[in-house]
Amino acid sequence: MLRPIGLWVMLVGMAGAQSYVASREKVPSAAREFRAAWVACVYNIDWPPSRGLSARTQQAELRRILDKMASLRMNAIIFQVRPQADAVYRSGIEPWSPWLTGTMGRDPGYDPLAYCIQQAHARNIEVHAWFNPFRAVPHKDHRVSSDHVSRTHPSIIRNFKVHKWMDPASSFTRQRALDVIMDVVRRYDVDGVHIDDYFYPYPSVVNGRATPDFPDGKSPSQRRNYVNSFVRSMYSKVKGTKPWVRVGISPFGIWKPGIPRGTTAHINAYEHLAADSRKWLASGWCDYLSPQLYWRIQGPQSYTLLLNWWRSQGRRPVWPGLATSRIKSSEDPGRPASEIINQVQLSRTIGKNYVGHVHWSVKALMQNRGGVTNALAKRIYTHPALVPPMPWSSKSEPPVPSVSAKRAKGGTQVRWSRVPTASKYVVQARYGSRWNTLAVTHGGCLDVILSGSPDAVAVSGVDRFGTTSRPTVLARK
Repeated sequence: MLRPIGLWVMLVGMAGAQSYVASREKVPSAAREFRAAWVACVYNIDWPPSRGLSARTQQAELRRILDKMASLRMNAIIFQVRPQADAVYRSGIEPWSPWLTGTMGRDPGYDPLAYCIQQAHARNIEVHAWFNPFRAVPHKDHRVSSDHVSRTHPSIIRNFKVHKWMDPASSFTRQRALDVIMDVVRRYDVDGVHIDDYFYPYPSVVNGRATPDFPDGKSPSQRRNYVNSFVRSMYSKVKGTKPWVRVGISPFGIWKPGIPRGTTAHINAYEHLAADSRKWLASGWCDYLSPQLYWRIQGPQSYTLLLNWWRSQGRRPVWPGLATSRIKSSEDPGRPASEIINQVQLSRTIGKNYVGHVHWSVKALMQNRGGVTNALAKRIYTHPALVPPMPWSSKSEPPVPSVSAKRAKGGTQVRWSRVPTASKYVVQARYGSRWNTLAVTHGGCLDVILSGSPDAVAVSGVDRFGTTSRPTVLARK
């Protein structure tokens, strides 16, 4: 269990003589938990709050989000960069997103993704670039630019209800999505790539049948083959280029109706969305899966039952999506903040899996909806945590840092040497008999001040795969 600590940490840049000596004391592993939130740009759900804001205002709003996440000791955002075959970054393939300026193709005057990465990394927060692979236009009445794919390649576009969709059966569609993703992976220092649940659009379901059916003349089995091929290729290409970049997918939370036994669902994601998400997890075609478990703990779609089932389907992490936005919402009248708090606590105990979860979405945290943010800060995110490692991607460990510690004004200064392969450092300390994780710093920070006089301190380097070095341990003289 993660326990509260009444200690504070301040980053500094001081040097001094050593007042601690090397120790062979065994140190428990540093705290690990993926703590993330989705940041949606489409319809200005989370960011920017409205279209047409100045670059300075957009940047200030993004910093406000990141500051809040840092204050909560969260360690990742899933940042939407391709809502509708458009770009929330400087792209040579697709036009600028209209959710930035109000007009598709209009330059916002800066690069939002580059700015997000810079600001997030300075706060020890990972950035996972979130793509929708096949959605072209969320509503048929939306105006698009002349270089949008729906106008340059109309033969691949399928109209479905109010949507325009790039047909996944087209090799051009799949290759374009791969090209877009790999362009970002190569040019930006992202920590992850994230794909959402819209492989095929959600249908209306009448008497168990999708109405209307997607207008491609293909069977559900054929559609699954197209999506499976895309997912497998995407994973291979990302890992072959930058193996430390995590690949995550957030499918609909129920694989098939009736599985696990007793679970009901109006949508059959396996048939209607062509999402064989269990196969992706079991086959190792993703580094983590975040099924959207947006239901309550008790009910015909039990969060507890579903998370138990998902975490038994493969060896890779399952970090459930939580419907934090449904607190005090018409989507689920009466849902209290305690429901989300209890779901986070359950995610730490259910299944033999690396712990973690993702909040939908960051707006609910910014609003402190139902007091959930206060509860997370006081009861749940009580100290920093590293993102879990990826031992299937890397077996090597960073070198061990050299460490010194001494009394300093305000506490005890801990200083360490730079480790070439480390992107972060984790600092642990023991006061009495209990070790706690007290700080996670970015790779450029080599100092912290800990409160009081800890009986022992330990510092480890952490590489891009989340692998830690052996700790260097010092004990007080």
